[in-house]
Amino acid sequence: MDHAELTTEQVLKRDIPWETYMTTKLITGTCLQLLRRYDNRSESYRAQLLDDDGPAYVRVFVSILRDIFKEETIEYVLALIDEMLTGNPKRARLFHDKSLASEDTYEPFLRLLWKGNWFIQEKSCKILALIVSARPKPQDGIVANGEASNSKQKFTTINDVLKGLVEWLCAQLKKPSHPSRGVPTAINCLAALLKEPLVRSSFVQADGVKLLIPLISPASTQQSIQLLYETCLCVWLLSYYEPAIDYLATSRALARLIDVVKSSTKEKVVRVVVLTLRNLLSKGTFGAQMVDLGLLQIVQSLKAQAWSDEDLLEALNQLEEGLKDNIKKLSSFDKYKQEVLLGHLDWSPMHKDAIFWRENINNFEENDFQPCFFVMWVLSYGY
Repeated sequence: MDHAELTTEQVLKRDIPWETYMTTKLITGTCLQLLRRYDNRSESYRAQLLDDDGPAYVRVFVSILRDIFKEETIEYVLALIDEMLTGNPKRARLFHDKSLASEDTYEPFLRLLWKGNWFIQEKSCKILALIVSARPKPQDGIVANGEASNSKQKFTTINDVLKGLVEWLCAQLKKPSHPSRGVPTAINCLAALLKEPLVRSSFVQADGVKLLIPLISPASTQQSIQLLYETCLCVWLLSYYEPAIDYLATSRALARLIDVVKSSTKEKVVRVVVLTLRNLLSKGTFGAQMVDLGLLQIVQSLKAQAWSDEDLLEALNQLEEGLKDNIKKLSSFDKYKQEVLLGHLDWSPMHKDAIFWRENINNFEENDFQPCFFVMWVLSYGY
């Protein structure tokens, strides 16, 4: 079977010759005993073993991935770990147990991102992202694995891991290793990792933001909706990072986000886009661009719909108020007069806003109707 189409269930049906590996000293007798207890057991039995002796099993799995290079065995161990973490993502904390402080638990997965087939790459990416996200925070008073100060061995640092992941993720967005799963896998992982400041910085430096823009597009199928949601989630996380905002301001990201929020019926998609637009509203010229693109009317239409998410309703209200404030700033009569005097008449927000005309109709009478004469004069010359 094509390795790219392998499933975890198929891989876990294999019989791995653990005894042969012990005979050739690729695993120890203790490893063999633990594997015999764990291998081909029910999910509930394995869960109990992990509850009782989880770090020992992590040590076994990591040592196999480090010392054994047979593809079928690597796939099998990755499938075991994937099953373990899918059953309970909190088990990723086991990789940071203090008893494993001398183990480089990151290295095998980071190496396999580049050297394995698609099944190996995909599992390594997913597992590594979970392990990284579960690492202890500095304030917890625990030294993360691979960073023990008394170790003479060179370990893979968290910076190495995050930069390596970003490099692989960008490579997938440019040229996917799998035609249908490469991009969704990369976006899914990126959505989880962009909370990390170093990932945001590395992603922007790698020119990764531009790789997201084409993926912001109205979706129809369940798979494409999930990809769109996670892409917009990435953009939302980047909207808290100034260098990323600078790039978004010079791309078609805003117009695409507005197209999505205008046409999407999926609440989670609408929510994440609205939250992103709210973040961008006060940045640079985003407010004026949103007004020009007719976002106020779209927001008012969205407010009339029945949404269950209170955060979404609050964000819509805030976005509406912010847009109205921007229209007020853009629609001052002084600015209008300046445009007229310079001969720069255009259908800007001030010309489209009924409130502007209602509030300023009497101002056209100033100086013996000078503004009106200027408008007529400019129009007569075909401006």
